[in-house]
Amino acid sequence: MTDFAGKIAFITGGASGAGFGMAQVFSEAGMKVVIADVRRDHIEEAMDYFRQTEAEVHAIELDVTDREGFAAAADEVERVFGSAPDLLILNAGVNVGGPVESSTYEDFDWIIGVCFGGVINGMMTFVPRMIKAGKGGHIAATASYGAFGAYPFVAPYSAAKAATLNLMESYYLALERYGIGVSVLTPANINSNIYDAALKTRPEKYKNTGYSVSEEGQLRMASFNRKGLEPRDLAMRLKKGIEDGIFLIVPYEHGGRMVELAMDRFKHYTSVEGMKYLKEKAKQPPTEEEIALMNERENFEVSKIKR
Repeated sequence: MTDFAGKIAFITGGASGAGFGMAQVFSEAGMKVVIADVRRDHIEEAMDYFRQTEAEVHAIELDVTDREGFAAAADEVERVFGSAPDLLILNAGVNVGGPVESSTYEDFDWIIGVCFGGVINGMMTFVPRMIKAGKGGHIAATASYGAFGAYPFVAPYSAAKAATLNLMESYYLALERYGIGVSVLTPANINSNIYDAALKTRPEKYKNTGYSVSEEGQLRMASFNRKGLEPRDLAMRLKKGIEDGIFLIVPYEHGGRMVELAMDRFKHYTSVEGMKYLKEKAKQPPTEEEIALMNERENFEVSKIKR
C-alpha cells in the first residue's frame, strides 16, 4: 500500500500515545481517520488537536474486548465514510508488571484480553468486511519487541504480543490473495502512557492482581517510557514499512540483527550442550554489540539494565 490519500484508516488506541502518533501521520498523508479509544478524555484531547488541523477524523469510544462494540464501530465507519477501512491498525494495549509466579487469572484475563483479544476482535470484525469491499488494503498490529523474548516481570504482556505476532503471520499468508497486506510492528520502549491503564482503565472485575500496583510504581514505569521512541517517529516507521510491503517492522536501524540475537536461544534449548551454553552466557557481561543494540532498543543507560 503506497497511496494513502482519500482512503480510510481505523486505529484502535488512537487517541493517545503510539496510536495518536499514527492518527497524526496517516491523517497528514491524506487519509480519513477513525480513532477508536476506551478513554473519553483522551478522545476529547485528540479531537481538539484534529479540529485545528481540519483533518477528516472521526472518533469512536470503544473497548476492544467488546465484540458487539467492535461490530457497532465497523457499522459506524461505513455509515460515516461510506466503506470499510482501507488501513486497519490494531494498536490498543495495556501492561502492568509483576512476578509471573504471583499472577492471578485476572492479570492474565485483562492483559491478554486487551493486547491479544483486541487483535482477534479487530480481525474477526474487519477482515470479512475488507474482503467483501474488494479494495485490497493493509492491516497492521502493534506487537512488541517483547514478542521475541521471555520477560518474567511482564509475562502476560509478552505472551499476548508473541501470540499477536504468530496470528498476524497466519493472516499475512492468508490475505495476500485478496490484495490485503499485513504487518506487525515490534517496538521496544515507546514514549507513551501505557502504564496509566493499571490504575485508570482496568475494569473492576479484573482488579484482583498478584502484583504490587501503586501510583508511585506506575510513575516509575512512566519515567522509563519517556525515554523511548516518540509516537510520531514510530508512526513514520510504520508508514514506511507499509509502503515497502514489510511484514515484520522492527523500528530500529539494526532491527534484523536484534531479532536474530533474540531468537538465537531457541536452538540452544534443544540440547544438553546448548542449555549449558545459555547458563554460562547468562553469567557473562554483554558484548559490545549487545550493549549497542540494547541502547538503540531501549534508549537508556546500559548500566540500568539488570541481567
